[in-house]
Amino acid sequence: MKFLSIYKHVERNTPPSQEEMVRMGKLVEEGMKAGWLLATEGCLPSALGARVRRDGTKLSVTDGPFTEAKEVVGGFAILKASSKEEAIQLCRNFLQVAGEGECELRQVYEPGELNCGPQAEREVASRV
Repeated sequence: MKFLSIYKHVERNTPPSQEEMVRMGKLVEEGMKAGWLLATEGCLPSALGARVRRDGTKLSVTDGPFTEAKEVVGGFAILKASSKEEAIQLCRNFLQVAGEGECELRQVYEPGELNCGPQAEREVASRV
């Protein structure tokens, strides 16, 4: 199974230290070699970003920084895990290196892996 892990944290105004970069680089290298990390990227500060929103027929664009947000997206990873529990453990391991913040974990749809018929919809609804 594949999972998208979205890392959110309080935005900081300084780049990561050399020590932080080395620790994260080691984790990324280990994950790629072991096969549980398929892709990952970090995000630049929200001041360089924008939000594009559609509300009915109205489209709006808000340039960063996103000062109203407590946390911003700091990066993402595509994880390969045999279960949700394993993916959760990978996120725990990541946060031990990354520090404060949270990972939102979402399973990625893969054709043939998830039946999207009425029965599957009922099962998902019963979990929510």
